[in-house]
Amino acid sequence: MPPRPAASPAAAVAEETFPTTPSVPRRYGFADEAETAGEADAEVASTFAPEPPFRPRRNLARWWTAAAIAFALLVAALIGAVAWFGLPDWLPVARPTFGPSQADLELSFPAERQDRRTLPNGTEYFGASGTVTNVGKEVRDLPPILIVLRDAKDRIVYTWDVNPPRPSLKPGESVTINEAVTDVPRSAKVAEIGWKPD
Repeated sequence: MPPRPAASPAAAVAEETFPTTPSVPRRYGFADEAETAGEADAEVASTFAPEPPFRPRRNLARWWTAAAIAFALLVAALIGAVAWFGLPDWLPVARPTFGPSQADLELSFPAERQDRRTLPNGTEYFGASGTVTNVGKEVRDLPPILIVLRDAKDRIVYTWDVNPPRPSLKPGESVTINEAVTDVPRSAKVAEIGWKPD
């Protein structure tokens, strides 16, 4: 049998480089590629990598409910404060000058019984005289009376309170009120008399 010729070096390289048996192809994931690319490429985040869990969504209905409750409590506190203390003086809201009329009580301060003059020493004097009558059939308490002086432009320039000499009136009774002040402004021209507001 003739000797078999020796294989050439090129054939030996071909046999080693390209095996004749089929091999299972290696699958590369993104993690494997990052490992082979080095540490610099390994820090690059993948768009397919799992993301951290989502933050829970805020419950907007709960927030709106809490805000509505807080607003309702604030409004209730403001209403209570106004009812207890009254409106503050700095609030630009029109307020009645006098209080409401009192049941069965009649004020009578005729203009001819009001005295406005300048005294010899230069002091401005104003005197008010009138009566309060109970025209009803029950005993009525007498609230304070308010006297208001206005200037020619109808602006309030002076006020003072008058406490009746008696706390109450029986049916048909009257009480006379005489008041005088000497520090009124010179601009005071008109006097108004009514019940003091609460």
